[in-house]
Amino acid sequence: MNFSGNRELFEREVNVAPDVADVKRLAAEAKASNGTSSHELRTKLAARLAHAAFLAPDRVGEIYDALAEGWIGEPVGAAPIPTLGEPAMTAPDGLWDAFWSISEDGVAGKLDALAVTSRTAALGKELDDSFRDRVVKTSFTYEGVLEIATLPLPRRHTLEELGACPENSVGRLFYNVIVDNSFDLEVLDRDAIGLSQLPSPLDYLNTRMLQAHDLWHLVGGYETTSLHEIAISAFQMSQFGHNYSAQFLAVTAVIGAQGPAMSYPVLMDTITSAWVHGRHTPPMITIDWESVWTGTLEEVREQFGIKAYERPYPANLIEMAMEAAA
Repeated sequence: MNFSGNRELFEREVNVAPDVADVKRLAAEAKASNGTSSHELRTKLAARLAHAAFLAPDRVGEIYDALAEGWIGEPVGAAPIPTLGEPAMTAPDGLWDAFWSISEDGVAGKLDALAVTSRTAALGKELDDSFRDRVVKTSFTYEGVLEIATLPLPRRHTLEELGACPENSVGRLFYNVIVDNSFDLEVLDRDAIGLSQLPSPLDYLNTRMLQAHDLWHLVGGYETTSLHEIAISAFQMSQFGHNYSAQFLAVTAVIGAQGPAMSYPVLMDTITSAWVHGRHTPPMITIDWESVWTGTLEEVREQFGIKAYERPYPANLIEMAMEAAA
């Protein structure tokens, strides 16, 4: 596989502002190929997703709407997410070296899900304050963000309060997810990574997302598997423009572009279906979860108009494939 040639193509394409019609066309061509699309076509499409993630975060909405429409064959059926109308930013020196390094190691099978997550998160060090400011402005283009922008940071949850909730309640089910999988309640230490130092509304959004990530898995109908981590990233991104999710999916798209063509439809079916699911779901970032701990999963979904994700594949498809290949 010509990694150097694909990287050269990627870097030519990623620095060009994507045209929405072009994204639809590329996605439609990739879908029509039925698992035989070329590395070139997939790399071009991945470059457009990376452009939105790293150079024009306010365009994530329109680019992924176009991706979904081209791949699925019909519009997403939701109001457009506004853009800021600003020119694309310039990639900092070293960004694409770090980005491509993750992608190459991912294709080579050197990274597990946690390593991809941590190394993608570290890409934030390559981005400056002007990028962060643009992400701040972008977040306000998503429904519900203005509503939470003035709220104090969410209080910490405890296993004791969740474990005390009734059987079959959201609180108890959330408790079970954390305990049964030996997860950390907030994924990462909010103080250690300085979330309170972020400008509003990123301080609230990132703190709430860390502590509610596995809760969103539960209520949204996503399982804690590799494929559904990809899916929920698209869901989170469609809900409030979660920039880390956009960056993670850009890395994932490049890994998919360099991998076997036959597996590419699984990746794109997953990303686009979860994106559309998020676009059709009311903003979950505004939910006061602490007030609904005792409600059943069905009651909470009905109260807030949330439908469970309709998965196009078994949630553990990646794990089954890895087990079969071992």
